[in-house]
Amino acid sequence: MPAARGFAYEALVDWGCTSRADDVLLCVSELTTNALLHGVPPGRGFMLQLSRDAGGVLRIEVHDSGDGRPRLPTQADGERGPDPDQMESGRGLFLVDALADKWDVGERTPGKVVWCEFAPRG
Repeated sequence: MPAARGFAYEALVDWGCTSRADDVLLCVSELTTNALLHGVPPGRGFMLQLSRDAGGVLRIEVHDSGDGRPRLPTQADGERGPDPDQMESGRGLFLVDALADKWDVGERTPGKVVWCEFAPRG
C-alpha cells in the first residue's frame, strides 16, 4: 500500500503531526490492505480519508463496499490476538487495536467504514 502510506505521510507532514507517524502509517497499511483483501468486491474500490479535529486528534477512515464486519481475531482457546499457528494473516486489526487510541466499524451503504484515531502526544 505504498500510495496510501505516501498520501498519509504527506498529510501528517503538512499538518505538522509526525510524532506518531510510524503507528499511523502502519494502521493505514493494515486498514487499506484489509479493505482490498476482504472489503472490495470485484470492480469496486475503497476510499482512504484522513482528518484532524480542533483538538489535534487524527482520524483514519477506510470506506469499502464489502459485506461483513471486521473483528479482532481470537485464538482457539478464546484469548484475544492472532493465533500463533496462523501468523501469516489475522494480525492487522490486532495491530490497529494495539497502536491506535480508539477504533471501530461504522455502517455505510453499501459496505462499512473502519476507522481509528490517534490523540496527540506531548
